[in-house]
Amino acid sequence: MEKVLTTCVYCGTGCQVYLKVQNGKVVDTKPVRDGFNPGKGKLCIKGWALHEFIHSDERLTDPLIKKNGKFEKVSWDEAIKYCADNFKEIMNENPGNRRVLACLSSAKCTNEENYVMQKFSRAVLKTNNVDHCARLCHASTVAGLAASFGSGAMTNSLDEISDADVIYVTGSNTNEQHPLIGKRILESVHKGGTLIVADPRTIPLTEIAKDHGGIVINQWPGTDVALLNGIMNYIISNDLHDKDFVDKYCENFEAFKEEVLKMTPAMAADICGVKEKDIISAAKAIANAKACSLIYSMGITQHTTGTDNVKSTANLQMLCGNIGKWGTGVNPLRGQQNVQGACDLGALSNVFSGYQKVVDPEARKKMADIWGIDVDDMDTEVGRTVVEIINDAYDGKLKGLWVMGENPMVSDPDINHVRKGLENVFLVVSDIFMTPTAELADVIFPAASFAETDGTFTSTERRIQLVRKAIEPIGNTKPDWEIVGLMAKAMDYNGLTYSHPKEIEDEINKATPIYAGITWDRLNARRDGLQWPCRDIDSPGTVFLHKDGAFARGKGHFNVCPYIPPKEGDPQVDDPEYPLVLSTGRLLWHFHTGTMSRRSPTLHARVPEGYIEISIEDANEMGIIDGEKIKVSSRRGEVITKAKVTHRVRKGLIFMPFHFKEAAANILTNPVLDPIAKIPEFKVCSAKIEKL
Repeated sequence: MEKVLTTCVYCGTGCQVYLKVQNGKVVDTKPVRDGFNPGKGKLCIKGWALHEFIHSDERLTDPLIKKNGKFEKVSWDEAIKYCADNFKEIMNENPGNRRVLACLSSAKCTNEENYVMQKFSRAVLKTNNVDHCARLCHASTVAGLAASFGSGAMTNSLDEISDADVIYVTGSNTNEQHPLIGKRILESVHKGGTLIVADPRTIPLTEIAKDHGGIVINQWPGTDVALLNGIMNYIISNDLHDKDFVDKYCENFEAFKEEVLKMTPAMAADICGVKEKDIISAAKAIANAKACSLIYSMGITQHTTGTDNVKSTANLQMLCGNIGKWGTGVNPLRGQQNVQGACDLGALSNVFSGYQKVVDPEARKKMADIWGIDVDDMDTEVGRTVVEIINDAYDGKLKGLWVMGENPMVSDPDINHVRKGLENVFLVVSDIFMTPTAELADVIFPAASFAETDGTFTSTERRIQLVRKAIEPIGNTKPDWEIVGLMAKAMDYNGLTYSHPKEIEDEINKATPIYAGITWDRLNARRDGLQWPCRDIDSPGTVFLHKDGAFARGKGHFNVCPYIPPKEGDPQVDDPEYPLVLSTGRLLWHFHTGTMSRRSPTLHARVPEGYIEISIEDANEMGIIDGEKIKVSSRRGEVITKAKVTHRVRKGLIFMPFHFKEAAANILTNPVLDPIAKIPEFKVCSAKIEKL
């Protein structure tokens, strides 16, 4: 039996695994027990079940074209020509209009595949209308941390977490979504570290904090800026901040201070629905820490104020000097295996790879030279983002869309609106399964899975690691990088024809300064990957960013962030029509839209269907019994699902996992956007529950 070393696809931790191959099939998964593995020789339950979806009977195996409302198998040549001809026709019928076509790239695809997709969009379709699901999870991280530090990525590394003496976790159910990172939090606690958990729900980390003398703050959803400003108010008012760090390495402190001093701990406690003493205890612990690591995820980012939430976490860590040294930092955890890499490689509407701005003439000239195109043919304006692309489809402005490895019919807010938009366009979908999005397509390209291609992923800690081909592509599938090349050639551009992802990596090295030293040969020779920035082949990479106050932007910038309530579910405002507040999230047993995990017998058996969590108090008042079917409604739609009566949510709060297409939480969620990051407000919307 052959063992093939590769990288897990079930979250952004970057755990290394062996795929065990027998007779051309992946039959098992085994952890890598060495000191270089981010998983430290362990796997979570999803990692152990990693192989189970690869050979599912539901895999797409042949190109499909919808004819007379039904899909028919066709050859690759026919499918490619049909798509290329339609895209060409749309461009010819709309000369000079950069907004009639768009591409959605994917955090489930490799760096090389994301690079070629954004290159296809810009060099072939001549539009910056390219984006991916980071817009729905961590766009506010990129925007907020870039505004504060000059770099929109996790500042520190996973191994540092266990050495922090205070860990502040907010909006991250770490032990369920990143179990091997959660293990490092436990290591800190067992060393005597203080754990502070701020989350609207009771999660496993909440119990750990309670059991080990930590601090628990169950703030109301959407009140994070008030909470963080309240903490910083106490720190500044009691002269506990790191004045030397602030004076030497930061700017705009006085304007920031003026705003923060408006939000006393008592005011913050009232807005957040928590105890003032808990805010003060958290402030003291953070201010007095030798090394405080701040960890967050989508509970911070998925708000109309997501960018301000992120900026506020940066403000707190700069205020206390917890940046640029071991065991500290602002550490966003990426939910999908290559969210970081897809952003790094330019699958965003406003930047090329390496965060080089599309509005910068020098950046455009550089890319035009590398890609062999006329710079005057390039789009000079920022393109449309995920939700804006769907809105344009709904409004008839967008005519054609290529979706690679994304599933907006489950992942995007206000799914009824999404469906109408997708039905309006010529839709091409590349995927490994027939997703709800693929069902609406005019053409489907069957893609190879991670086990059937070579490439790289970039983990949450900026670590680039190899994805190694274990088996030949199943059926008549092809890797996404090859499909993009075939489409480009059919549209008369030969600059996307490669024989292997190594050739794409070579181009990435030339085009992307922060990846310049991360060559295929170096990665192949190492067991631990390389962390960007890595600007030349002699660089060892970077363990943590902004060392000794050397911020990427020059000085760290304190951002002024007043508290702004959510668009719906404001804790200070009654909504008699929709009196409950709905939040959404993930489960230990499933991944993203369930495309892979729900085709794993091990994982599906644990949680086979969706549900909604409701507090014991609300259930008693409404006469709802655990397990009964109920109707959940918002201003956008309704869902029928099972009630799960639990202590994990407080009175007035309900929670739905979003993995289940039959009980799709995103039918209900609010598509209103953060004005800067354009991320939707998934984490708070007004809702009601009715007995059936």
